[in-house]
Amino acid sequence: MRLLILWLINALALLAVPYLLHSVQVDSFGAALIAALILGFVNTLVRPVLVVLTLPVTLLTLGLFILVINGLMFWVVAQLVGGFHVGGFWSAVGGALLYSIVSWALSTLLLKPGRG
Repeated sequence: MRLLILWLINALALLAVPYLLHSVQVDSFGAALIAALILGFVNTLVRPVLVVLTLPVTLLTLGLFILVINGLMFWVVAQLVGGFHVGGFWSAVGGALLYSIVSWALSTLLLKPGRG
């Protein structure tokens, strides 16, 4: 049940991003649900591999390269999902950052600690 709630929270966070960053567009709640699901899969399966492969660059930039990896994942999902559009790579980096912040804030507000 918690996984479904997190999925809905992430979809709501994705719907909030276009209000904060106009170069990101989400056409419908259905597109947000699909994009949130695919973002979850990509961040679970692909992102750890990229983090390990780019570890020297990440260390050299003191961890800031992680923002580029997150933006890349956000941009790739926008290319795969119809109804979810990102204006460019740097818009994807900003969108991924905002998506993370809004998702964290909503999760903190809506989920009670200690449940799971």
